[in-house]
Amino acid sequence: MRELALNVLDIAENSLAAGAKHIAIALTADFSAGRMRISIEDDGCGMDEKTLAKVTDPFTTSRTTRSVGMGIPLFKYSAESTGGSFGIRSVKGEGTYIFAEYVIGHIDRMPLGDFGGVVLQLVTMNPQVDFTVTVKCGEEEGVLDTREIKEILGDIPVDAPEVRAFLKDYIRENLVRLYGGRL
Repeated sequence: MRELALNVLDIAENSLAAGAKHIAIALTADFSAGRMRISIEDDGCGMDEKTLAKVTDPFTTSRTTRSVGMGIPLFKYSAESTGGSFGIRSVKGEGTYIFAEYVIGHIDRMPLGDFGGVVLQLVTMNPQVDFTVTVKCGEEEGVLDTREIKEILGDIPVDAPEVRAFLKDYIRENLVRLYGGRL
């Protein structure tokens, strides 16, 4: 993967495959400390301890179509190769939490990429799932909570063209306001 946003998409797709009904994605940047953190948390089926112990091995996957799973190992590698850190915890029947922390200015840090486009795709392509997306920089933050949006919209689906256009602008405006192209 050439951008971190694609890692987020891959891991969120794992959450969807695990039956998650709510997925929380957070992107936090602390420019004064030179750190960026991406986390994904879900309420899916979770993993048992045996699976969790092997999940960062690229030759471990739950897919039946191939014997290699690169999403989580690449997420881990992308963080650690910048001097950052990685962590994952999961409880069978409760869900999974995964994070990667990066040194922003490190030469090996992949670009964030189209994070807003990934969020928009996840939200509009999976209207049956609730998403909370939080972006933070210092004391400022922007939050997109599809539960609130769905309540306001009533019978209008989140994948309606007008709603999609609004969400696209809302996401972009918050990313620009908080990060100004620095990620």
